[in-house]
Amino acid sequence: MNDATPAPASATAPAPSRRARVRAPELIGKGGWLNTGDTSYTLADLRGRIVILDFWTFCCINCLHVLDELRELEEKHRDTVVIIGVHSPKFVHEAEHQAVVDAVERYEVHHPVLDDPELATWKQYAVRAWPTLVVVDPEGYVVAQHAGEGHAHAIARLVEELEAEHAAKGTLRRGDGPYVPPEPVATDLRFPGKALVLPGGNLLVSDSTRHQLVELAPDGETVVRRIGNGERGFGPDSFSEPQGLALLPDGRVIVADTVNHALRAYDPATGAIETVAGTGRQWMQGSPSAGPALEVALSSPWDVAWWAGRVWIAMAGVHQLWTYDPATGTVEVAAGTTNEGLVDGPAAEAWFAQPSGLAATEDRLWIADSETSALRYVEREEGEEREEGEGGADGGGADGGFVIRTAVGTGLFDFGHRDGAAAQALLQHPLGVTALPDGSVAVSDTYNHALRRYDPSTGEVTTLATDLREPSDAVLVGEDIVVVESARHRLTRLRLPDEAVRVEAVAHRTRRAATDVAPGALLLDVVFTAPGGQKLDTRYGPSTRLLVSATPPELLADGGGAGTDLSRELVLAEGVTEGVLHVSAMAASCDDDPANEYPACHVHQQDWGVPVRVTESGTSRLGLVLAGLDA
Repeated sequence: MNDATPAPASATAPAPSRRARVRAPELIGKGGWLNTGDTSYTLADLRGRIVILDFWTFCCINCLHVLDELRELEEKHRDTVVIIGVHSPKFVHEAEHQAVVDAVERYEVHHPVLDDPELATWKQYAVRAWPTLVVVDPEGYVVAQHAGEGHAHAIARLVEELEAEHAAKGTLRRGDGPYVPPEPVATDLRFPGKALVLPGGNLLVSDSTRHQLVELAPDGETVVRRIGNGERGFGPDSFSEPQGLALLPDGRVIVADTVNHALRAYDPATGAIETVAGTGRQWMQGSPSAGPALEVALSSPWDVAWWAGRVWIAMAGVHQLWTYDPATGTVEVAAGTTNEGLVDGPAAEAWFAQPSGLAATEDRLWIADSETSALRYVEREEGEEREEGEGGADGGGADGGFVIRTAVGTGLFDFGHRDGAAAQALLQHPLGVTALPDGSVAVSDTYNHALRRYDPSTGEVTTLATDLREPSDAVLVGEDIVVVESARHRLTRLRLPDEAVRVEAVAHRTRRAATDVAPGALLLDVVFTAPGGQKLDTRYGPSTRLLVSATPPELLADGGGAGTDLSRELVLAEGVTEGVLHVSAMAASCDDDPANEYPACHVHQQDWGVPVRVTESGTSRLGLVLAGLDA
């Protein structure tokens, strides 16, 4: 970024005070309402309140980020704003009502949720991406739409404008909202995430929803002690939805403190908790991705593993693997580009999609890549042998001779439960992977409620156990395997079976209505309206970024790749009648006040996967809203 560049045509100026008047469609969901005390609501019932619709699905890390972004706004404007989560599933499991009930508790959603398993309201609002936020004014009109993360500040400003405007008109109604908290349930664990066997034989479990670690006796049931005060926070005795655990050679345990965007070190001998990486703030595009560990932001680290002399981090929030070196106190990117998808090859060029589970063997680091429903691994390229302890940029970084390969899985849209040859086997959003003594690996196949096995020697996938409830991790204890049954709030001990369980094969594909597009030229227009009082930050060059690709790649004859203009002409290839356009957009805006030497700046970003069908009657323009309204 060197020269100031005019804003792209699609990146419009701040919205005028006179807003478009678009009546908000009704809220419909076959699954009904949660967090309302069994009361159903219509938009008419909410008239006089500012309504923020949050279209989310609980598999989506970006959706979880937005839940956290909205917490402060939700509390500050509780008497004027009603946030409604419209749960719109991607995976089959997410359409199960009880799974939504569990997710609402798991992620501490403190507002009403409409369970919309058939995407009825999603379609009415023409939503194209998870997450999407829609603001409805007190008179029932849509006034803004935002896709992706980083919009909380813009929505907060809009809320203040709407409060003032409708208070003056007499159309603002203050008071308690419709949220009714569910009754708490007493269990020793509540949605545990990951587990670790301590050297003395006890089990350490991340009790994610209670923001603690829990040490259990070898029976997996008796509580020995709790670590952390149980309050969400980033203090010396608190965590925020911790997940992954890894034992260091010095006996300390590295904890992926997921929602604090940090790594913590816990010493079982002393009970001390120390932050070793992360700033407590979420990494955003343009931030440093290497350097002193306590000065570099992280993004939803979900699991950790000690391998090749370093701590490897499944950085779910940015679809990458990072490493942390305790010896030098530094972090850096190890693999991945931040683009979401399934692309193998050299570590620096690979694509991941919410890597959420890690397991180390001598020559491989196994990865549960959840959003691609894939089992993948890292290994050294041939001829890249190094001594133990050599990691990082010369052994753990993206240029350190590592390559990414896929064992099971094909991409973002295919999933299911099918055993057999790995090339055609299917998983559904796995969160954990465990190395087994015979060289195979067990996969916590979370949304299939199963424990699966992949054998590299035969290339076969089998099922070890079913009737688990959202298994998220497993650890070996002697000849048994102990599974973290997250949605049953317990650890379950299983004897590793000699024979596989036979299951009926089920294949699924993410189903969203395809957009009919005309053959040939297609104008891609990402709409971005800078929030009121802000402008695009062009002081150091372009403040926008657009990356376009397709599945299959042959769908695009021209227009793929990276650029800075949010509007671009694509050319669809002849002979390819359907596919998915992958669009990633980013815009940076800053306070528009010349007198402010250090204006506050914000990054808005979103990835879309848009299914398209090529037909003569299709549209020649594809509009995607990053922020604002598409005219």
